Amino acid sequence: MHLTFLGGCETVTGSKYLLETDTTRVLVDCGMYQGYKWLRRRNWQPLPMGIQDVDAIVLTHAHLDHSGFIPVLYKHGYRGPVFTHHATARLCGLLWPDSGKIQEEDAKFYGRHKLSRHENPEPLYDEATAEAALKLLHPIDFKQQFAVGDIEFSLYPMGHILGAASIVAEHKGKRIGFSGDIGRPNDILMKPPEPMPSVDILLVESTYGDRRHEADDPWEQLAEVVNETAASGGVLLIPSFAVGRAQLLQHMLVSLMAERKIPRMPIFLDSPMAIKASDIYGDYHQFHRLTAEQCQAAEQQVIYTPHVEDSKAIAKQHGPHIIIAGSGMATGGRILHHFKHWLGDHRATVLFSGHQAGGTRGAKMEQGVERIKVHGEWLPVKARIRSLDGLSGHADYQEIGDWLHSSPLPPDLQVYLVHGEPDSLEAMSDFLKQTTSYDVNIADYMGVIHF
Repeated sequence: MHLTFLGGCETVTGSKYLLETDTTRVLVDCGMYQGYKWLRRRNWQPLPMGIQDVDAIVLTHAHLDHSGFIPVLYKHGYRGPVFTHHATARLCGLLWPDSGKIQEEDAKFYGRHKLSRHENPEPLYDEATAEAALKLLHPIDFKQQFAVGDIEFSLYPMGHILGAASIVAEHKGKRIGFSGDIGRPNDILMKPPEPMPSVDILLVESTYGDRRHEADDPWEQLAEVVNETAASGGVLLIPSFAVGRAQLLQHMLVSLMAERKIPRMPIFLDSPMAIKASDIYGDYHQFHRLTAEQCQAAEQQVIYTPHVEDSKAIAKQHGPHIIIAGSGMATGGRILHHFKHWLGDHRATVLFSGHQAGGTRGAKMEQGVERIKVHGEWLPVKARIRSLDGLSGHADYQEIGDWLHSSPLPPDLQVYLVHGEPDSLEAMSDFLKQTTSYDVNIADYMGVIHF
């Protein structure tokens, strides 16, 4: 076998790994590049190594940096299977069409306002293409063995988000593992990652390779922010990622109210995608920590506003209330409409509950800017800006080390670090070299390993 690193190298986006034997070609993950423009340009480059002609794709989880390039392959003629867990397939059914729709809208906006160097800007793919690509999904169970040509595969639960898996591939007695994104052992929502079976080579994500998570209790942090906002008679706005984070926040808020640690007040989930994702989390409750009853409690006590008219009606709400809405970094979505209504009110609070990438509205607000631009209008930021630490779905370097230690891996394991920024990769490499006997390497973009 040999493996070519086509993405997720020295960056946390665009994960793609081409696994080949003499007769079989399989793509493990197929993510979009996101973030910096120089990375996003890779999405538009000619497809590397004819990956639209692979025999199959095996997918670790639904996040777009791991799955969102599959509609591009479909657009270029790929019609092979995409093997992944049942829950991941359901979440892809939300994320891919939404991604296509946003790209369509952006292309129309750039064309209308002459903001593109192209006369007629086109999306990378549109909503219809994304919908069509969903037909390629072949849902499978965790630990179910399946073959693509002469390679045997199996998936193992990894926490992180619903359906997330590590992948083990075997050919002629040689085994290679792909960690995917590694969840946390004490995550509030997701179960801990299961140990990796014995493999000869292992790709390990390194998103938090240079950081430890905060030790502060997120339950106490959230209760403090809610109580502070309620005491001032204001509104709590929570920009949130639709998959995983929105479901976790609902559970935490409903639980805190039940325990009388925060006052009862209306909670609105104002995100059509998050509402649908919440239904999926309820359908697959056996794969996370919440019971069916806890999922139902959130659905019964949180007010879902799927339609635009429902969303607009929230503005008529009087007294303290909580609004959870996309997007998580305030780069778009319905949260911006609520910003226009509340950001200038000193009684209100904006609570960020996840990483805010550089240059986003969320990052600027955390940095303390006095004004933020929304829909062409500069809004004064008079609301309190708070951040909720400790909810990341990625294991930090010590948690990854503990996961590796719990796995029956050989002492001479070959490790290739992926899915991390350069500083994180270097720190993770140093940590593993000090604490293990593994042969640790940092993966090179377009690099090839033979085994």
